[in-house]
Amino acid sequence: MPSESDSSSEKIVGALGTLSTGTPVSEVARRLLDLFTTGSIEPGTRLPSERQLAASLAVGRSAVREALAALEVLGIVDVRPGSGTYLRGEASELLPQTLRWGLLIGEKNSSELIELRAGLEIYVARLAATRASDAARAALRAHVQEMRGAGTDLAAFARADLNFHLDLAEAAENATLHDLLHVVRSLLQVYADRAVHSREEAEVAVREHEAVTEALDAHDPDAAASAMAAHMVTAGERLARFVESD
Repeated sequence: MPSESDSSSEKIVGALGTLSTGTPVSEVARRLLDLFTTGSIEPGTRLPSERQLAASLAVGRSAVREALAALEVLGIVDVRPGSGTYLRGEASELLPQTLRWGLLIGEKNSSELIELRAGLEIYVARLAATRASDAARAALRAHVQEMRGAGTDLAAFARADLNFHLDLAEAAENATLHDLLHVVRSLLQVYADRAVHSREEAEVAVREHEAVTEALDAHDPDAAASAMAAHMVTAGERLARFVESD
């Protein structure tokens, strides 16, 4: 009688299908991720052996080994020497790592990431206008004051700016949206931290953030979205100029 582990392995192997000869490691990882995020595999399930996975996908064992090693680094699987490889977490819990993986191994298109971030930030502001608590609104106002008080210290301004957007995303109370925005923002952060080059640019950004907080205090989602859209236009233009000059 087959064990539960054998049954799980057969289920996984049967769901994977095959890949073309010469498939890169990234495609092996993608195929595994596609399966893991369907929710059909229970967290803690031991995966088939490298040999079984390689045979099922019609790829070399080295490709499977490297793909699993990459997924372990991202926290998606747990490789236990002498025991096997196990899936971590529910499908929803794997979302941030999966998004980061997909964006990192794909062709990096910063202009598309900037556009995506703008759309997400605008929707976050809309949601936060009706969902943010009084404490969250107070924290956002405090971040704006920190931005204003940074003076010529643009590094301090950047930290306050980042904290504003992080807290705004929390205030929207949508975990999936928060995770997606976090991934996109982190991929752009190397540019965003240095995108404001002068006190004049910082003052414009402060006024734009103030408009967002005023809309949130008024519980006006349309005004919040509009204020964030205006901010994303100028912030996106600054970021795009910095990316192009890098």
